Amino acid sequence: EVQLVESGGGLVQAGGSLRLSCVVSGFTFNEYAIAWFRQAPGKDRVGVYCINMIDNGTRYLDSVAGRFTISRDNAKNTVWLQMNSLKPEDTAVYSCAAGRVYAGGDCQVSYDYWGQGTQVTVSS
Repeated sequence: EVQLVESGGGLVQAGGSLRLSCVVSGFTFNEYAIAWFRQAPGKDRVGVYCINMIDNGTRYLDSVAGRFTISRDNAKNTVWLQMNSLKPEDTAVYSCAAGRVYAGGDCQVSYDYWGQGTQVTVSS
């Protein structure tokens, strides 16, 4: 059974930091891309950051450039999203997702497996 479990959300003041974690199981870690999405109330779900686990190729939302970074620990089957300089507009439910990849180079794939989501709230 493929499972993804997020944690690390919470309430933080603008300018603060949070680190989200996504623990994955049930599939070969380096045959997938992992992505973080977010969805604010009344808004569409948006891709925030993704990583191709074959070659570490990444893509990210322009509005998080220089503030968010993604990292992984293969031994722990975990991907982290480090979020710094948080802004109120970052407030959303953040979910991690996984999709199969067959080569490096990108992480724009169909994401078929999803975690439960974790709430991030940034106050003014």
